[in-house]
Amino acid sequence: MKYKTKILGAGHFLPTKTLSNFDLEKIVETSDQWITERTGIRVRHVAGVGEGSSDLALGAAQKALAAAGLTAKDIDAIFFATTTPDTNLPNSACQLQTKLGAGTCVAWDLNAACSGFLYVLSIARHYIGAGTFKKILVVGAETLTRFVNYKDRETCILFGDGAGAMILGATPEGESSDFLSESLFSDGSLGDLLVTPGGGFKQTVNQEILDGGLNFVHMKGREIFKNAVRAMSRCSEETLSSQKMSSRDLTWVVPHQANTRIIEAVAKHLDVPMEKIITNLEHTGNTSSASVPIAFSEALLSGKIQRGDLILTTVFGAGLTSGALLLRY
Repeated sequence: MKYKTKILGAGHFLPTKTLSNFDLEKIVETSDQWITERTGIRVRHVAGVGEGSSDLALGAAQKALAAAGLTAKDIDAIFFATTTPDTNLPNSACQLQTKLGAGTCVAWDLNAACSGFLYVLSIARHYIGAGTFKKILVVGAETLTRFVNYKDRETCILFGDGAGAMILGATPEGESSDFLSESLFSDGSLGDLLVTPGGGFKQTVNQEILDGGLNFVHMKGREIFKNAVRAMSRCSEETLSSQKMSSRDLTWVVPHQANTRIIEAVAKHLDVPMEKIITNLEHTGNTSSASVPIAFSEALLSGKIQRGDLILTTVFGAGLTSGALLLRY
C-alpha cells in the first residue's frame, strides 16, 4: 500500500543579529542601491558567536512540532539538509536529535547546497509513502555567513543564516494533501561555478589556504544566473508535465530565494505572474538549503498558503544541483 504524504507542521528560525545593506557599505565597496537593484536583498540574519546550524534548526524544529501538535518523541527520523554542519563528526542531525530529546530515531545529514531541502523532502516523501516511517522531521539550516569573504562584494552581499523545518506524515483518509511529483537533477561538470576550493579534507586549512581566501565561497555570477534559470525552469516544466498540469493550475510557487532577478526570470519562463511567487529574500538573503522552508513557513503564518493549495517548489544550488517538487498542501 502506498500512502499519500502530508505536511503536518512547519516552522522557521532566524538569528537575532542582522546585517543590512547599510552595514555592508561600511565593510566593502558597495551601496544599498547597488545591492537592492541586483539582488532584491536589503537585510540578512547572522548567527551569533557559538550559534551553529543545529541551534538554528532546533528553533525551527520546535515550532514545526508545535504546529503539528507533536512532541520530539513522536519523530521516527530526522533528515537534515546543510552545507554548514556544526562539525564533521557527529553530524548535525544527531546533534539536533539530542537537543530536541528525540530519542534514538534515525538521523542523518545531506549536502546538496541550496537544493538540499528539496532533496531531503523528496526522500522523506518516499519513506512516508512506503510506510517505513510515520513521522519525519525534515530540516534545512545554514550558517553560511561564516564562509563569506567580506572583501568580495559579489558574494558577501548574498548570504544569510537561518533554518526551516517541516514535519511529514501520512495523509488521513479522505484528505487531498499529497506530494504529487518531483524532478531532481545534478550536473557535476559545472561544479566550478560555485565552490569553496579549500578547507575540506583534500586541501585542509593551512596558512596558504587562508591567505588565498580559498576557504570562502567563490562564484561565477553570470554563469550561475544562466544555469539557475535554465535548470529551475526545466525541472519545473518536467514536474508539471508529469501530472499533465501547467503553470496556470498553480496556486503558489515557492522558489529558492537566491536573487530577485533569477526568480523573475524563472517566473517569466514558466508564465507565472509574480503575484503567485512567494518571496522573502528582502529580509533573509540567500539562506541556501533553509530558504524554501523559511519562505514556506512565513507564507503559512501570514495566511497566504491554505489547505488545498497546489504548490510548486523549485531550487538550484552548487554542485550544480537543481530540482522541483509539486505538492497539494
